[in-house]
Amino acid sequence: MTFADLGLSDELLRAVTESGYSDPTPIQEQAIPSVLMMRDLIGIAQTGTGKTASFVLPMIDILAQGRSRARMPRSLILEPTRELAAQVAENFEKYGKYHKLSMALLIGGVSMGDQQKALEKGVDVLIATPGRLMDLFGRGKILLNGCGLLVIDEADRMLDMGFIPDIEEICSKLPAQRQTLLFSATMPAPIKKLADKFLSNPKTIQVARPATANISIDQRVLKVDARKKKQVLTDRLSGGDVRTAIIFCNKKTTVRELATSLKRSGLNAGEIHGDMEQSERIRELDRFKDGSINILVASDVAARGLDVKDVSHVFNYDVPWHPDDYIHRIGRTGRAGRTGIAITLATSADAEALDAIEKLTGMKIQPVDGPAAAAPAAAAAPAPADDAEAPAAEEKPKRGRGGRGGRAAKPPRENAAPVEDAPIAEAAVAEEQAAPAEAREERPRRARRPRREERPAGEERAERPAREPRAEREERPAREPRAQREERPAREPRAEREERPAREERRPRRDEPRREASSEGSEEGWNGPVPGFLNFGFGG
Repeated sequence: MTFADLGLSDELLRAVTESGYSDPTPIQEQAIPSVLMMRDLIGIAQTGTGKTASFVLPMIDILAQGRSRARMPRSLILEPTRELAAQVAENFEKYGKYHKLSMALLIGGVSMGDQQKALEKGVDVLIATPGRLMDLFGRGKILLNGCGLLVIDEADRMLDMGFIPDIEEICSKLPAQRQTLLFSATMPAPIKKLADKFLSNPKTIQVARPATANISIDQRVLKVDARKKKQVLTDRLSGGDVRTAIIFCNKKTTVRELATSLKRSGLNAGEIHGDMEQSERIRELDRFKDGSINILVASDVAARGLDVKDVSHVFNYDVPWHPDDYIHRIGRTGRAGRTGIAITLATSADAEALDAIEKLTGMKIQPVDGPAAAAPAAAAAPAPADDAEAPAAEEKPKRGRGGRGGRAAKPPRENAAPVEDAPIAEAAVAEEQAAPAEAREERPRRARRPRREERPAGEERAERPAREPRAEREERPAREPRAQREERPAREPRAEREERPAREERRPRRDEPRREASSEGSEEGWNGPVPGFLNFGFGG
């Protein structure tokens, strides 16, 4: 079957042919006719099998009819990462060059000004990450009530990144009558629940069993020592069979350290991780695509959306924490029918994570063959002994309860050796164990040190000479008595203060009449001034 048999337009077939494709992949062969029939769709396939073109090609023909309006996109494609959104935008530009369709890319890390200007003009296709889309929607810069086609790409990655609540909110803002397409490499329970909630009688297309790797990828595991992991990877990359390689790490700090180490080793390596600015990430990807660098050290942010042709090797420097990430990591090689090699560097601490990957994929990952795989094992094995020492080591008898080798068991001593003699005895045993067996047999037995109680009476220890008495200290001369202080002269007595004269009675105010004391006490307790009218009599 060819693309012409799928019902695509002549302009679209011309663009596909110019891109170098003639036969559709299995997911494209089954998905494109259903999308053209305006049916909801669930597509499950491994990464690298052409899922992006399976919805981009029919969308271009569907949107060819109609016109866009300001701030009201006609279709919406949700992507988990900026790189994947940019990859889908490149596909629209490549396949839709003979169609007059407008497109806008809403991703973080770039200015909102240009994005808002594109929305004001009206767009037919809006490709966005959930975070930036919700930001512009909250600011009132975009309306979703005119969107009739929704695509949720890499739904399982959306789940891993915590975007499912945002997707549910976005779906609630869209019209109820719409076409919804959902694509995923795996199908966990939350994604199944999301599909049941927002898809209407969808057609399920399952090219292969979920969470299976591409059969064109040769998967290998290399057991290494954690301390020698960088050196083993450097030796592998220096081999002539590695043309281009992507190396995945679990942490951003590991990405930076490993990229620096590879550059110091003389390799053309670059790096990409989530802490980099969008412009820096795009620049590193462009250098990797045009061949300026042939090694790219990346975190899981680049495990999806990197569509680089002819990547010969993928290295998992760290075994991924989530088994699903393993499927997407190794999917960067063996794309579009090509073959690839995926090598995972595993330490003894990665056994559990490796078992989880094998359980998910349903296959046993084979070890790497060749001297590079045997090198860690040879390093871990003990060095062989010299020919002269090997027979002695084999003939060395084992120590048992009855004594060393074939000696007869010695009768127990009546009295144990004193504590002071223990270090001497231990040193003698250490010397005997370090020497070869033949030398120990020829060595004369050391005479036993006589015990204290067995020493002859005449061999008493000499008494220690008495210590000489210490010289008496010279007496210090007595201190001279201090001179008595001179007596201070007595203070002169202070002069007595003069007595102050007694206060005179308060003088009356000018406007206050003088009070005349009355001996009869007619005022009856009045102590204020006497009113003037009381000084006059009545009738006289």
